[in-house]
Amino acid sequence: MRLVFAGTPEPAVVALQKLLDSHHEVVAVITRPDARRGRGRTLHPSPVKALAEEHGIEVLTPSTLKPGTEDGEALRTRLAELKPEALPVVAYGNLITPDLLDIAPHGWVNLHFSLLPAWRGAAPVQAAIAHGDDITGASTFRIDEGLDTGVVFGTLTEAIRPTDTADDLLTRLAYSGAELLVATMDGLERGDLVGQPQQGEPTYAHKITTEDARITWSSPAFNVDRHIRAHTPGPGAWTELEGQRVKIGPATPVSLEEVRTAGAEVDTIAPGEIVVTKKAVFVGTSTEPVRLGQLQPPGKKMMNAADWARGLAGGSADKSVSEASKGVFQ
Repeated sequence: MRLVFAGTPEPAVVALQKLLDSHHEVVAVITRPDARRGRGRTLHPSPVKALAEEHGIEVLTPSTLKPGTEDGEALRTRLAELKPEALPVVAYGNLITPDLLDIAPHGWVNLHFSLLPAWRGAAPVQAAIAHGDDITGASTFRIDEGLDTGVVFGTLTEAIRPTDTADDLLTRLAYSGAELLVATMDGLERGDLVGQPQQGEPTYAHKITTEDARITWSSPAFNVDRHIRAHTPGPGAWTELEGQRVKIGPATPVSLEEVRTAGAEVDTIAPGEIVVTKKAVFVGTSTEPVRLGQLQPPGKKMMNAADWARGLAGGSADKSVSEASKGVFQ
């Protein structure tokens, strides 16, 4: 089929490459405009744009798709000239207005990283991990005027592993989902694939803010573990120590007995309390404690938690940081 692909970040690159490797013809790509990044605030193309340009594919970068705007009208004119049969979409990041939905015979077909109607919205992978799901997946569906409410063409399932971060899970789904998207295009081309209405009670995964990523140490260890992994690498789970923000890498729930075995003489560890042994850092929750792997103090790179704690304690690794610096994560 003749396709125009819409996508922006790295996970969308995998799907675009799979489509380029298929027998379908990608005649153009729609992606977000170049964005300023880094210390120098220089303009960088989206990952999808970079791949498209490598393959000599036309790139369209409207800032908005709204009718009546210069960018929106230019896009409509160009799509009418390109005459796509379908527009596959992966994490494009711009609202597709109702008047564009039927611009191609098969419409806009979105690859969404959940088992719809579970986790409709902007952050389905993060939501699945944070809420303790054991299974998630990906769905292809036709975009309509609702929020991820269109008919579903295909699904796949993916187990959430005990140590999965959002990046780990999204990477696997990007590859398996790319295969699903190509299979969906194949089925639409053959004419034997019919979309099915979504079944079940929907749940929603709103766009994540930095504030959402703050750790609540008074939660059970299971939730703390899931929360940290769900927000890794971005925006990054964080907490505060003496008014300064500290980013926390994935942590492992452990028993109090393991803390004692590691060398700490403790009967309990209060939520947020930091306990340090020679080789480990533990933090209390409302249930069992968690052992920290890495963390990032203000203005520094990610580092081993035990190295950080020794610095706070003036080089000592034999007492709790709270004794040395009154350190309790808030």
